[in-house]
Parts: sequence; structure tokens; C-alpha cells
Amino acid sequence: MNPARLCDLLLPEFDVQRLEYFTALVLHRYDRPDQRFRQQTYLRALRTLPNLGIVLGRFLTSEVLMPVAGHRSERTRYVRVIKTEEKGSDVNLASRMLRDGFRNCYDTAVLVTNDSDLIEPIRIVRRELGLEVGILNPHKRASRVLRKHATFIKPIRVGVLEASQFPNQLNDKNGLIRKPRGW
Repeated sequence: MNPARLCDLLLPEFDVQRLEYFTALVLHRYDRPDQRFRQQTYLRALRTLPNLGIVLGRFLTSEVLMPVAGHRSERTRYVRVIKTEEKGSDVNLASRMLRDGFRNCYDTAVLVTNDSDLIEPIRIVRRELGLEVGILNPHKRASRVLRKHATFIKPIRVGVLEASQFPNQLNDKNGLIRKPRGW
């Protein structure tokens, strides 16, 4: 998905100056061997957008004991699993939104999210800084809490998402980028 195109389609009344993409570099997983390649391909495509920055968090991986789902007995059965967690992306997003708000870098911040963990920074930006915060919602229903605090919420419908895709091939400074199958 090309976020600049998504903004052109969903926010035609706005002059979008800057885009930031918050993520973490995925770790290699034996059950998804192409996941890292696919992410790197997408990040290369994003870097072709002149007004987009990528802000990286990190992934943590650990082995933990977890109870087996659906196992009902006096003695709960546990299994060792590999747990991966993305760390820092929400904090990075909230920190940037607050910093840029305090610096008067925007009139309206627009987030692509349905994550109610971002309520406090949204509330601060709206109430204390008097700035607007819109939400482009990637889910069928918007969080009730987000609806309460955001200036506006627009759903990302399938047709808009389809119209917002990068082309199957594009070039960057390193050469040809090809969209992986299944995107």
C-alpha cells in the first residue's frame, strides 16, 4: 500500500506535507522464511516516496511457557512457545506526534490505526495543544474510545486500499523493486 496515494484518496482536502511509517524489522522465522524479504521490499518501495520517513522500533523474541488453549482439567498443561513482540512503534509514534505538535509542525495529525493505546497522546494533542487528530481506520469498526477523542475517523475501504497499491514494479537507487506474489 502506498500511503501517499491513500492520503490523496482519503484526505483530498488536506495538504499532506510529511508521512512517517512506524514499524520494526521482523526477525527471521522458520515458519515464514520470506517474511523479512517481503518487509524489506516494502520498505524499499516506501523509501521511493520523497516526503516519507521510516521510524524503526524493534522486535523481542523469547521462549515462554504458556497454557494450552482449551485444555480443561485440574492440572493445566503448559507448552514452551516462541513469543515475538514489536516494541517501540507505538511509543515512537506518540512521541513524534507530541513533539511535532509542541513545535507547531502540523495543524492536523492523521494516524492509520485502530489502537486505543494511543488515546492519551491524542487527548493531549487535542485538548492541550488545540490541534486536530484524524484517524484512518483499517478495521471494520473503529474503537469506541478513538471515536470519542479523534477529530474525525474515516474507514479505509477495500476499493480505496486497492487503488492505493504501489505498481507491480518500480525503481529506486538500487534498481528494480518487484512486488512479491500474494500482495
